[in-house]
Amino acid sequence: MRYPDTFYSRTLRDARARPVLTGVEEADVVIVGGGFAGLTTALELTRAGKLVIVLEAESVGFGASGRNGGIVSPAFSGGDEAIRARVGSKAARELHRLSIEGVERLRATIADLKIDGAVTGEGLLSLRRFDRADDLKRHAEEFDRDFGYEMRYLDRTALSEQLVSGRYHHALYDPRSFHIHPLNTLRGIAAEVERLGGRIFEASAATGHDLTGSVKQVTTATGRAEAPALILATGGYTGPLVPRLKRAILPIATYLTMSEAAPDLLASAIRTRASMYDDRRAGDYYRLVEGGSRLLWGGRITTRAASPEGIVRELRREMVGAFPQLEGLKIELAWSGLMGYARHLMPQVGEMGPGVWHITAFGGHGLNTTAIAGKVLAEAMLGESDRISMFAPFGLDWAGGAAGLVAAQLTYWKLQMQDRWRERG
Repeated sequence: MRYPDTFYSRTLRDARARPVLTGVEEADVVIVGGGFAGLTTALELTRAGKLVIVLEAESVGFGASGRNGGIVSPAFSGGDEAIRARVGSKAARELHRLSIEGVERLRATIADLKIDGAVTGEGLLSLRRFDRADDLKRHAEEFDRDFGYEMRYLDRTALSEQLVSGRYHHALYDPRSFHIHPLNTLRGIAAEVERLGGRIFEASAATGHDLTGSVKQVTTATGRAEAPALILATGGYTGPLVPRLKRAILPIATYLTMSEAAPDLLASAIRTRASMYDDRRAGDYYRLVEGGSRLLWGGRITTRAASPEGIVRELRREMVGAFPQLEGLKIELAWSGLMGYARHLMPQVGEMGPGVWHITAFGGHGLNTTAIAGKVLAEAMLGESDRISMFAPFGLDWAGGAAGLVAAQLTYWKLQMQDRWRERG
């Protein structure tokens, strides 16, 4: 079992290792990638009686699925305006309804499987760092009207009961969102896939393939998996196995820190077990874990290797800027992971060739969107629905290669500057 050193790997409830693929194995479906996208789809297919093989290069949840901020909330990374511009208002509302369904589907999966150590808290506070609230109130009204989804507006006085900070002016509280231990959650899903007859092979990176025949073949260093259908679910760690897929993905790094255990100090600043994120377009997100004794604080993105020490200093500066009383709080651990983004910032879900499916690009909002995308992909493969067509406008567009990465970094820096200007009025 191989994981980077993170809060999640340190607090695993299930440390069971899985076998390496050796020899030839046959199935109905082979899935490359053992993150949320791959294993959620595997769960849906095994529930329908399909024999599934999952090939994971490291250990299940090794990538972004097992290292992320853990916040489960509705929406897509693409943003409402950009989605409407591409597909129209009606289709955009249906997509957003899917994202809400994804939240509830993941919650139901955790409850049904009784996954130990999965849910770590309830609720989400979306925080505003400048003094404007009309759009927040309008957003809450639209959600209630269009989706029957209630959120509560908090003014500065009400917010001060939750957060002792002079930085935030307004907030929306979403009681239906929640936060999880993603690695415990994913390993619980993996265990259910295996209980239903699926086979998961770790340390089994896909090194080659033959996709031309009616039976798709995927080779590893020590074996081969064969099935009539193949699903590629590799996210930010997509390699050169299928060049078209790799060209469509931008691998973007993000960062998380974990504080020392300091429950009394943290209680002087944060008085809620909800998760938080500030609603800047380049914002931070954070939450208390271990019963309020530690703080996880995440943010920043880079498209190239960055100094971990420099990123920690930046995140710590943001934390202390919001909560000066946490000046003495020590950072005990920091880590990063690669998210997969498409150029259009939406998930890419579909059939890229006969019997070859893809489910990827969930960067920035993966926990709810993988839950529902895995469901609609399984429905398409089983002939149960055509809901997968809702993702058709968001195809495998070329991400721009090295120039795309440079453009993404420049855009992020531009958004940071715009956020600062808005705060200064």
